[in-house]
Amino acid sequence: MKDKVLILNQDFSAIAVCSVHKAFLLVYLDKAEMVSKADQAFLRTISTTYPVPSVIRLQRYVRVPYYGIALSRHNVMRRDSYSCQYCGAAKNLTLDHLMPRSRGGETIWQNLVTACSRCNSRKGDRTPEEAGLKLKRQPSRPSLLTFLQLHLSTSNQDWRTYLGVEN
Repeated sequence: MKDKVLILNQDFSAIAVCSVHKAFLLVYLDKAEMVSKADQAFLRTISTTYPVPSVIRLQRYVRVPYYGIALSRHNVMRRDSYSCQYCGAAKNLTLDHLMPRSRGGETIWQNLVTACSRCNSRKGDRTPEEAGLKLKRQPSRPSLLTFLQLHLSTSNQDWRTYLGVEN
């Protein structure tokens, strides 16, 4: 039961991802309805078999305050697809401040990128332009929808419809 389930608000907007266990409880207690079930997966009790949910929709609309995605090492690397934003390497990854902290650079989404230790050492206490390095893409603050779409690589294809991803 380590699979994840997409939770939709009453208006079918994606709001979270939870465990199969929590999703089943929400459905069983009539706090949510099952929109889509996982293929060939079942939860069994002594007397009954239940389908495993893949997407559920809450029965009542829940106002979700937006606090944004927490700025953390893991989330920056997740945003950058666990690859160096200078050379594309996937090993020995670190975080790099585009404008070095020693020169007044802040620790914010727009100033942090994932870099391999080789590129980070090459850049040193300079900006990427000064070091002759080119970014693959400009860093930005991710949205909740972006992070939910990142789950698609390991999740059920049923999520695509609700996350606005084309097949």
